[in-house]
Amino acid sequence: MATASKLGDYLRARREQVRPEDVGLPAGERRRVPGLRREEVALLAGISAEYYLRLEQGRDRHPSDQVLDSIAGALRLETDARVYMRTLARSPLTATRRSSRPERVSASVQSLIDGWPTTPALVHGRYMTTLAANPMAIALNPLFAPGINTLRAAFLEPEMREFYRDWDTMTAKAVAYLRSVSAAAVDDPELVRLIGELSLHSERFRTLWARQDVRQKTSGVTRLLHPQVGPLDLHYEKLALPGAPGQMLIAYHAEPGSPTGERLQMLAHLAAPPPPTRTDTDTAAAAEAVQAPDQ
Repeated sequence: MATASKLGDYLRARREQVRPEDVGLPAGERRRVPGLRREEVALLAGISAEYYLRLEQGRDRHPSDQVLDSIAGALRLETDARVYMRTLARSPLTATRRSSRPERVSASVQSLIDGWPTTPALVHGRYMTTLAANPMAIALNPLFAPGINTLRAAFLEPEMREFYRDWDTMTAKAVAYLRSVSAAAVDDPELVRLIGELSLHSERFRTLWARQDVRQKTSGVTRLLHPQVGPLDLHYEKLALPGAPGQMLIAYHAEPGSPTGERLQMLAHLAAPPPPTRTDTDTAAAAEAVQAPDQ
């Protein structure tokens, strides 16, 4: 797909999300399109309506940074959305093509998260497939296990609707994050397959993807319902891993002394491996040692 076409699609989607009254324009009663008209965006951005039309139609492939900043201001785009729009406007020759090599988590990162006995932690690849998870993460939700795409699970696995008490909010954030990391992916087959599958099977995903919201949420609170320990209000942190492009370490934690903190401790107890049991061989050896005469 041409980069210019992606930029045009994005501009159309975003101007439909801006109400005239949000930018000081009269709403009017006879509007035939949602949001702003093209000429209104051009007016607010200080460019000609003809030039803005060429951008939406993909007939101008090299808008300047100044023009992009002006349009971003007119469309009230936040920082993540501005970065995304600039990436879409890059020449196809300079866009980054993804490596086809499998994503792997380093042994040191795996050892790090395995050493957190009460902190659920996992590592996502570039499109939210879990690459590594510690026992607490899997105890929190078996769908956090390595090899499972958590975005696909969020939309297609019924139990995820029960697990996330804030499912609507969570899915909106997840799709906005996927959009933010997809700009530089030039026809990446993995991404195309994921979007195609979710668009085919989830109306909710189709609606969110069409909005073209862009946001990289790196911290916050998620509201969960665990089948064994009950409701959890967990803080989460997403940290980009240096030297591993696209990989994000996600850790969940609770306020100390809070009900969620107590329930997380209970979950850690349930997730802990059972103590080793003495085998029959061990028992027989111990008995022989007791009965053996002194030398």
